Amino acid sequence: MTTPDKPDFSNVTGSVTSTEQPRADFGNVQASVTSTEEKLGGSGGGGGAGEQSYTVVKGDTLSHIAKQFYGKASHWHAIYDANRDQLSDPDKIFPGQVLKIPAQQD
Repeated sequence: MTTPDKPDFSNVTGSVTSTEQPRADFGNVQASVTSTEEKLGGSGGGGGAGEQSYTVVKGDTLSHIAKQFYGKASHWHAIYDANRDQLSDPDKIFPGQVLKIPAQQD
């Protein structure tokens, strides 16, 4: 009985190429943050001078805003009291609201 010849694949080569586009390299991206805060009033005394306004952004709380302006989160109630005309609940502030920030009372 004779053995059939086996095919010879020793000279077969293969390669793979992708149709996917190369991805952008964002390794050198740097970020910076600038405030959208609008400051009003002056630094002088009397007559409500020093009052500012602040436009609420996503993620803000009155405590965070108080910390930014007064250095203490516990002073949130001053901002709440100054904005009773538009705030009924201190936990419900919304992006885009413009809040009055009263001058810091020592």
